[in-house]
Amino acid sequence: MSAAETIRGPMIKPKHQRLVLVVLALVALVGAGLLAAWALSRQASYFYIPSDIVAHPPEMGRAVRLGGMVEKGSIKTMTDGVTIHFTVTDGKARVPVRFSGITPDLFVEGSGVVAEGRMEGTSFVADNLLAKHDEKYVPREMQNMSADQAKQVVAQTK
Repeated sequence: MSAAETIRGPMIKPKHQRLVLVVLALVALVGAGLLAAWALSRQASYFYIPSDIVAHPPEMGRAVRLGGMVEKGSIKTMTDGVTIHFTVTDGKARVPVRFSGITPDLFVEGSGVVAEGRMEGTSFVADNLLAKHDEKYVPREMQNMSADQAKQVVAQTK
């Protein structure tokens, strides 16, 4: 052993130092990825359709999303004026939903809806409603135009 090695300890070759740094960086990267995946899995909100919820209900209190169509004739406003009860269907199954709050403007019977909330017993308690419009959306200004007129308006705005 040289005098320098006895004072500072054994020297590590630069090649080995780089290898140790690369291994430590990979371990840190994998650890951060696993931590992020664990955190996201705890916060994930799974999407269900009514037939999925009826066949395999999520655990009580777990945050989920329920998507489907609002059944015609099912919207009932309670006496408090804020709480509504309605039924979401996918044509195969029906799930009763309760929501307290202001509904979106597009929320009507027969329209698509995504309700965010949780199961309580056999009904779904929604904390938030997202109403969906149909694929044939047209701005009010263009509703009475023919397809050719609408194309001309769009071409002029470019």
